Amino acid sequence: MSDPDEPFTWRSKAALFAGGGLLRLLGRTWRFRLVNGGVIQDLRSTKQPFIYSLWHGQLLPLLWFHRDQGVLVLISEHRDGELVARAAASLGFGLIRGSTTRGAGRALISMTRELQAGREIAITPDGPKGPARKFAPGALVAAQRADSFIVPVVAVADRAWHLRSWDRFMIPKPFARVTIAYGNPQKVSAATPRDAAEETNRFERLMSDTLRIAGG
Repeated sequence: MSDPDEPFTWRSKAALFAGGGLLRLLGRTWRFRLVNGGVIQDLRSTKQPFIYSLWHGQLLPLLWFHRDQGVLVLISEHRDGELVARAAASLGFGLIRGSTTRGAGRALISMTRELQAGREIAITPDGPKGPARKFAPGALVAAQRADSFIVPVVAVADRAWHLRSWDRFMIPKPFARVTIAYGNPQKVSAATPRDAAEETNRFERLMSDTLRIAGG
């Protein structure tokens, strides 16, 4: 996402679009196919808190699919993040504000507390500025502190527009078939938060594996 003092980018316009009625019209035309969706049902049936790990560029269809499920989403405090926050709130998501570059400490404390309270949280570990598909350690630290699972989730569309942004932000076209795949729930193996930050490569591989089973 852009610096708060920069003019709106195409990424910002996409976020503004996401907050309006056009998303609802477009989203209703998408056809979804789930891969390994039972893992979410299993976690919920046993009341296990967990983190959805998703790449920033695939945010739009995943927000639409998981709307009104009581999920909390970590949103940047940058200007673009404010637009995304409005869009997410309109779709029934709770908000945690902050990122790895702004409000990181406060966001980490909030994520840990919400997980310990049994909530579900969605995090884009490559946001808000990238590099794309590189796993920042914040989600791993929160999961280690709360002893919570991380569930990789990806979205692949058979027809989509991709913005010229760092994350190649994806907007599935009308009547696109969107495959959503979940990886198996994983826990951080490290014994301390500091060591948890060393597991980023492992979770990047898990995200890549999940993308492959989705056909991406």
